[in-house]
Amino acid sequence: MAALARTDARLDLALRRGGHRPVILREPGFASFCKIILEQQVSLAAAARMYGNLRAACQPLEPKGFLTLDEATLRACGFSRQKIAYARGLAEALLAGDLDLSALAALPDEEAIGILCGLKGIGPWSAQNYLLWSHGRRDIFPTNDLALLIGWQWLAGLEARPTVRALDEQALDWAPRRTAAAFLIWHYYLEEVDARRASGRRASKRGAAKGDGRPAKEVAARRAAG
Repeated sequence: MAALARTDARLDLALRRGGHRPVILREPGFASFCKIILEQQVSLAAAARMYGNLRAACQPLEPKGFLTLDEATLRACGFSRQKIAYARGLAEALLAGDLDLSALAALPDEEAIGILCGLKGIGPWSAQNYLLWSHGRRDIFPTNDLALLIGWQWLAGLEARPTVRALDEQALDWAPRRTAAAFLIWHYYLEEVDARRASGRRASKRGAAKGDGRPAKEVAARRAAG
């Protein structure tokens, strides 16, 4: 990240703002891929809750045990019907020997992505994130990731969110360290979200204290009285 930041002032800013955040990779395998599926189109916090529910319902979290869970149990964990189908398809492919996740380690990025995208419900975003988080590949950049798009908009001072194509072209400048660029932008995005929330809370408190122009103590007393 530090080497990449020296080549781009915007990424240097991202490093200074979010460089303290740790990068924690995940163990490759079925469990990690289930987490990727749960993370599709939801917030990280929501996905973490659902994944925690799943780990509690299926111990150990392996394909055979997962397939014994009925739809009601999976829905209670937070799975949508589509995601149930995707995760079951993954489990079935692994048990049938149609997919070998461990064999992906020996394949080039694009070939591994192509194999994963052959599974139902697994597109480039899911495949790229699995290879990035579970394999630690160094030149992966999931350009259709919403946090990356918004993070780059803020970091680069753009008026509008960039298109996937525009960000993909920008990311070419960061090869062969695109994974590092992704982490830098993600970390900047998280720092910026935290800062904006804190600013919003401070503004809300100031507004509550000001009330409708009356002294704050009077406003508070009237609210307490109902």
